[in-house]
Amino acid sequence: MNLTPEQIAAMVAIGFQSYRRQFQSSTRRAVARFESRDWVSIRRDNLERRDAYGVALDVTIESVTDAGYRTEDRGAWSAARALYRTEHSADPFREIAETFFNSVARRLFGTEGIDPELEFLDPSPHLAMTPIRAMLRVYQPQADVRTLLEDLLRDCRFHASWEDRHRDLDRALELMPGLPDRVEVIDQLFYRGKGAYLVGRMFHGSDRTPFALAIRHERSGLRLGAVLVGDEDLSILFSYTRAAFLVALDIPSELVAFLSELLPWRKASEIYASIGFTKHSKTERYRDLVQYLENSTDRFVYAPGIRGLVMIVFTLPGYDVVFKVIRDHFPPQKKVTPDAVATKYRLVARHDRAGRLVEAQRFVDLRLPRRRFEPEVLNELLTDASRTVSEYRDQITIKTVYVERRVTPLNIFLREADEEEASRAIVGYGTAIKNLAATNIFPGDMLLKNFGVTSRGRIVFYDYDEISDLTDCRFRRFPVSDDPLDELSSTPSFGVGPNDIFPEELPRFLGLSTELRASFDQRHADLFDVDFWHGVQSRLEAGEIIEILPYRRSRVLRQGKRQVTDDT
Repeated sequence: MNLTPEQIAAMVAIGFQSYRRQFQSSTRRAVARFESRDWVSIRRDNLERRDAYGVALDVTIESVTDAGYRTEDRGAWSAARALYRTEHSADPFREIAETFFNSVARRLFGTEGIDPELEFLDPSPHLAMTPIRAMLRVYQPQADVRTLLEDLLRDCRFHASWEDRHRDLDRALELMPGLPDRVEVIDQLFYRGKGAYLVGRMFHGSDRTPFALAIRHERSGLRLGAVLVGDEDLSILFSYTRAAFLVALDIPSELVAFLSELLPWRKASEIYASIGFTKHSKTERYRDLVQYLENSTDRFVYAPGIRGLVMIVFTLPGYDVVFKVIRDHFPPQKKVTPDAVATKYRLVARHDRAGRLVEAQRFVDLRLPRRRFEPEVLNELLTDASRTVSEYRDQITIKTVYVERRVTPLNIFLREADEEEASRAIVGYGTAIKNLAATNIFPGDMLLKNFGVTSRGRIVFYDYDEISDLTDCRFRRFPVSDDPLDELSSTPSFGVGPNDIFPEELPRFLGLSTELRASFDQRHADLFDVDFWHGVQSRLEAGEIIEILPYRRSRVLRQGKRQVTDDT
């Protein structure tokens, strides 16, 4: 006997509640982890929280099918959908609950595109995207900036001692923009890596300035590590190139609403991703894309840059993302397979992206209107990615597509930039390589075309088909040969293994002008020597967690010890 709508709705609700309990449990442990300096467990909790959705989804689908539900009864599922929305109308996680229902439906029915009879297309009408003041602590300073900072830090209520809070307060004054009229901060700390962040905004008359206090926990005690003030600092902290925060929350939509006011340039999809709701982030991204398509006329064209040998990359000129589809076959010089490329993207999704790896959201069975494609792009998709892309009537269905924020390829940026901008970008390129190395990532193909420049001028990496663990690489020097003919040979006269890397070769691939090469060498000439790479490998193999701090050196409190910051 098939299930009733009430039974279906109840079983999906049980699965969602299981996911929510696991999500909140993993998140709330962050406080104790930070206070005990258990950095390994914080990283494990973040992965556990990410995996909780898929685990709950699998269990729910199994329970629904084992209980007797048959997909031929679409009417019962459609009725369950309406009942489910009504029952979750007062749920503080209601938008996440509806995304979970959609995930169950899509997996169960094998849906291509969106089925409006089985899934929620639009947000719940009860969803209020307005920040509620109950989630905030409000300060109206009466004395001075130092007293304000002292109140903010005291109210964090850590169960750990400060190394020297008075010293930190004195140093922090140098980085504050003066005494505000009012301050609002979120009444929960944001945890990620080895840091805890107090996030809020300051009011100076009619001006509102976002800010964050970065708190570290060293062996000697707590200390204030940095004062982040303004759009640039908050953009780095909440970058789409970083892992999600662990932040305890009662009503996700309210936190997202407040963060949207602090970060108006960030879309809701990116903010949901930054607080750990990976699947709902994709829901928001899809809705945003649909809305854009309904209110625009531009067509899918090739993304700027050199055509990829592994991916077909296209974009909408007026929309800030690129769509990446894996080709069916690769040329001989590419020693990977489509399955191996997909594995690389999964690795990035679960890795500490260190502010340098662009988030790639994987969409399955995405349908797009055929009329919106330029013929050349559509022809290549149907010809060179025919295993993935299909055409039916007026729709193009893509089985698997990766969606990333669009950035300017570094090789294009360098051609168009002035001398100062180009010099800054090439130094940032070297910093990006070092930041990736510190998190056990070797890019593989380090050509400039595989790196990009964000709208705020930061250098990121986005081509993942050849990345590997740095600790799996074998960094070597070129052997010295006594035979002068070896220098004329197009092939090496010595054995080269699949994981062998010769840092001395890097300058050959950069193709930099004399001026840019000088700028690069001034800061990053050590990248051409195996000693740099061996040193990082040794630290990683010894179990050290090398964190890339999500802020600039200029925002760090004066310290005796140099730290690895976002712009090191």
